Amino acid sequence: MDPSRFSSQSPGRLIPASGGLSAFVPHPLPPHDWELSQEIWPLLNEATNRLFLLEGIGRTLPNPLMLLGPLIRRESILSSRIEGTYATPRQLLLFELHPVEPRDHNDPESDWEEVANYVEAFRYSLESQLPLSLRLIRDWHRILMDGVRGKDRTPGEFRRTQVGIGNPHKPRFVPPPPQEIAECLDRFEKYINSSTPRFPPLIDCFLAHYQFETIHPFLDGNGRVGRLLLSTMIQIKSGLTKPWLHLSGYFDRHRQLYVDRLFAVSAENDWEGWIRLCLQATVSQAGETIERCQNLQGAYRDFLELLKGAKGSIRLAAIVDDLFSSPLVEPRALTRRLNVTYPTAQKDVDRLCELGILEPLPGTEFKTYWSRRVFEIAYAGVEPSPTDLNDTPNPFDSPTPPSAAE
Repeated sequence: MDPSRFSSQSPGRLIPASGGLSAFVPHPLPPHDWELSQEIWPLLNEATNRLFLLEGIGRTLPNPLMLLGPLIRRESILSSRIEGTYATPRQLLLFELHPVEPRDHNDPESDWEEVANYVEAFRYSLESQLPLSLRLIRDWHRILMDGVRGKDRTPGEFRRTQVGIGNPHKPRFVPPPPQEIAECLDRFEKYINSSTPRFPPLIDCFLAHYQFETIHPFLDGNGRVGRLLLSTMIQIKSGLTKPWLHLSGYFDRHRQLYVDRLFAVSAENDWEGWIRLCLQATVSQAGETIERCQNLQGAYRDFLELLKGAKGSIRLAAIVDDLFSSPLVEPRALTRRLNVTYPTAQKDVDRLCELGILEPLPGTEFKTYWSRRVFEIAYAGVEPSPTDLNDTPNPFDSPTPPSAAE
């Protein structure tokens, strides 16, 4: 890390670290020498309005999982992609149906398992009674690292060694030494639970995300845990019923800018640039999610009309409901889900195929069907090609890994 890049206005201090490096220790939040500028307020108002419009739409859903299931998978895929772990929605959905133990960490299944772990960490967050706390953050990390790359890097424990981000011989950024971690995290936990915030809720969440990534408390997985924390904080601080907003899609599309803006806060005290990026991400992602939700609702209404016209059974309606949580269907899994025989489950699936709701999914080990319409709406912009459902190499499947490390 080049100390000369840090100005006298930097919101932290440089101290000696192991290996002759200089490490950056951020000052506690909130920043005392920065206020929201007049120029940022219109963007903050737009972001807040989009967020509450999304909340209003989410409340009208007959089943929150109609939107929440795809949202969590999208976020898990895209947040992992920022760190160089790649899985398509199809791969993740099939892996969830039939988890495969990777032979080693070079297997594609290893990446799928990492992304599936991220989904599990999110689900744990939704079900946990724990408040925002270091304990909850450690639990997320433990789930995220379970059985995958990083499982030997003290899952669920804060680091006790120095790390650097980027080139191991010449790191781009060096976070606090291990002896500083406890105090940094103690102050961080107090800040995210403060009852007297100095800034509006969204701004508080973005400040906290910067602080967590800068402290970099784990040996691995900091980026993904930090973005999970960001989604959770936005839900809690903004009073949302569910974590509807996820920003990794925008950060993935602008990953170098994301990294640069984080660094610019540490080096130059550029809070304005960081907050502006996050607000732009909020406007963009909330708008995309609103449109996606409306399209999913439209598909749901159309499917119910098809069932009504065909005098479909209650079982068919239950299968259709589940499609909006996961658009893949296995007849043999339906035997357990609906407590019916296999021939009955297959007959139900065949009827939905006749109605155009389902169609066979090629190239799977077990007989599987999918709702093309739901899949294309739910995972637009994530899958390399909505209609390319084979495993042939695709340049969009493996974009160049980012320069930023977790």
